[in-house]
Parts: sequence; structure tokens; C-alpha cells
Amino acid sequence: MPDTAPAPVPAGNARLLAVAILASFIAFLDGSIVTVALPAIGTELGGRLATQQWTVNAYLLTLGALILLAGSLSDMFGRLRVLRLGLLGFGAASLACALAWSPEVLIIARALQGMAGALLVPGSLALITTAYRDEARGRAVGQWTAWTGTAAIIGPLLGGVLVDWASWRWIFAVNVLPVAVTLLLSAGLRDSGTLRRMSLDIPGAALAVAGLAGSVYALIEQERRGWGHPGVVVPLAGGVAALVFFFLREARTRAPMMPLSLFRARNFRYGNLVTAAAYAGISLGSFAVTVFVQEAAGYSAIEAGFISLPLPVAMLLFSTYFGRMSGRYGPRAFMAAGPAICGTGFLLLLTVQPPVDLVTELLPGLLLFGFGLSVMVAPLTTAVLGALREEEAGIGSAVNNAVSRVAGLIAVALVGTVSGGALGYPGFRQTALTAAGLFFAAALIAVLGIRNPNADRTVG
Repeated sequence: MPDTAPAPVPAGNARLLAVAILASFIAFLDGSIVTVALPAIGTELGGRLATQQWTVNAYLLTLGALILLAGSLSDMFGRLRVLRLGLLGFGAASLACALAWSPEVLIIARALQGMAGALLVPGSLALITTAYRDEARGRAVGQWTAWTGTAAIIGPLLGGVLVDWASWRWIFAVNVLPVAVTLLLSAGLRDSGTLRRMSLDIPGAALAVAGLAGSVYALIEQERRGWGHPGVVVPLAGGVAALVFFFLREARTRAPMMPLSLFRARNFRYGNLVTAAAYAGISLGSFAVTVFVQEAAGYSAIEAGFISLPLPVAMLLFSTYFGRMSGRYGPRAFMAAGPAICGTGFLLLLTVQPPVDLVTELLPGLLLFGFGLSVMVAPLTTAVLGALREEEAGIGSAVNNAVSRVAGLIAVALVGTVSGGALGYPGFRQTALTAAGLFFAAALIAVLGIRNPNADRTVG
């Protein structure tokens, strides 16, 4: 790897970057740490499967539903102010989760955690976008990507230790420490970007929340109830209708929460299409690998966890480098190469045969998958947010996060259809092939649509 000396970073910006990384890390850690505690939660609180499902889903539902509103609020009232509010709310909700005495209380507290978490991610990325420029921005986004990605490593391992040695309640109580550290680091920092001077679009916000909540709820519940169940059809139809009315309103109102003019920026428009295809591939492929290696290949849950380590380790090792390179040379080549490498990795997984050989059949494809993500993610984030004005950074980040989350939910919801109903060897190969196709589609979109810095702010 070539030796490239980064430009010196001002002390204030370095502290701001640490705040942005920690804030997002907290939200991502909570998403990964809770899964290992679900059996213990169900045993102690009761409710069994339903309690376990909604311990995860309540967080995802409110996080997904409120992320657009959170991005708009950060642009209007200040990214640091909204981020601090999110940290305080997240810490309080985490304590409520730790003290929960019934399934209902835990689920409500998890929903409140998701609401607070929605305030963290868009604001943290917007802070980086407004504080850094060009190569320094790419490097900062790469560091953000690398360190927040380590939550996928730390979460299950820390969760397992806390559940086995203490109690599942500690996986929530432990959040208080990083929350306190992040608040302390943020003391004295000020927003460096321009804010949007406008009144809050209350009807638009309500339509966005209703649209995302209805759609996300239906995608979550269809796995349990099926697509034809009224409990899925009604919220899905209502959610889609609300989103249609949301876009109609945003096109006509004088002070939109999410200006549709954002999509006139070429890199923002095509970058979100790349995000949709790539993150659908990430979610579909990761889910299929995790289930297949346990149910068909016969690996234990701990072994499956270690098999997934190439992805976050590659992100930690290489994301900063490729973020810096995209800032220097432009994001287009990296956004095309990264998904193509991921797709090639999944094509290699088509060679699996019983009994599965980890070294020759799984590891090469998974290593390519992880490396491809490290090539793609930071340049993609830089391209999407760099195409917008400073005062639009929060809502731009929120839109991109919403696209990635909804694409992932849709992909996982369609696993049964894609695999033919089971992730045995034939079903896994079909799912891996579909994931590869999604990644190659993302690469093609990047080649055709993304432009490097001199053209990434053009309209058309």
C-alpha cells in the first residue's frame, strides 16, 4: 500500500471527528450487541419468540421511521445540538431497557432507543461533511466507516461476555459509558456548517414518519405473518400511500422538509441508486451466509460469528485508505470497483459443496466481499454527501441512511422467495447469485452515473 501522508488535522476537527465516530458507534453497537442476548431476555421476561422479535424490531422501526425527520432537524437546529439530544435520550432509554421488568416495558424502551438513535447517525456524518474538504473529507469518512464498522466485531463478543458472566441487562446499561464520554468530548465544540433557515414542515414530517413506519412495520411483520395477512397489507398500503403524498407535498410546498432539488445533484441521485443496489446485496448476502453456515454447513453460532469477521476487519484495515484515495482521485472508480469485487466474492461462494471447506470454499469469497466493501463504502458516502450544500448535509445523510436500511429490509424480506424457501445448498447458491447480481448492478450504476469532483455538483 503506498505511503501517503495525510494533511494535518486541526485539533478541534480531530475532536469533532471522535465525537462523530463515537455517536454512530453507539447506535451501531446497540444493533449488533442485542442479538446474542435474545434467548436470555425471552427466558427471564417471558413472551418467548414475540418478545425476542420485537426487542430487535421496535428499535429498527422507530429508527427507520424517524431518520428523515432527524436529518432535517439537524440541518435546522444544529448537528451538535441534535446529536447531544440524541445521546441524552439514548442513555436514558438504555437505562430503561436495563431496568425493564416486563416484555412491554422493554419493547417501549427499545422503541425510545430507536428514536434517539435516529438523531445520531445523520448528524454525525453531517458534522464530518461540513468540517472537512476534499481529500481530508474522504479520509475522515473512511475513519468513520472503519471505526463504526468495528461495532460488528465488538457487539456480539461483548454481548456474549456480559450475558454469560453477568446479565443481559448489562448489554443496555453499558451504553451509558460511551454516551458520557461522547458528551464530554463534545463540550465546547461548535457547528461549522451553515444551517437551513426555514420553519419545520410538520405535515411533511408526519407523512414521512407514517410512510416509513408503515412500510418498515410491514416488511418486519411479513416474515412472521406472510404477505397476504391484513396486518401486513394494510400498513404496507398505508405506508406507500403516505410516502406518495409526502413526495407530492415536498414538490409543492415552499419550505419542504426534504427538498426534491437534492436529487438534481447527479452524484446524490445516482449515489442513492448505488446505495439501494449495494446494500440490498450486503443484507441479502450476509443473512444468507450466516444462516447457511449454521443450518446447512453445520457450524456452531460462535464459529459462524468468527466466519463473518473478514468483513468488519477489512473495513477497519482499509476504509480510511480508500476514503483518502477517493478524496484525492474522485469516487467513481472506487464506487464501481468495490461492488464488482463484492459480486466476484459471491460468485466464488457458488462453489460450496457438502461438506463445506472453510479455507477453500468460504474464505476466499468472504475476503473479497469484505475487501470490496472497504473499497466502496467511504467513497460512496463521500460522493453522496459531497454533492450537496453544507446546509443540506443532515437531510442528505438521512436520505442515504433511509435508502440503505429500507433496501436491506426488502432484501431480507425476500430471502424466502429468492432461495426457494430454504437456505440449503441449492437455495444458498441461488441467493449468492442474486446478491452478486445486485452488486454488479451497483457497479454498473456507478460507472454510468457517478462523476468525479469537477462534475459531481452538476445538475442533470
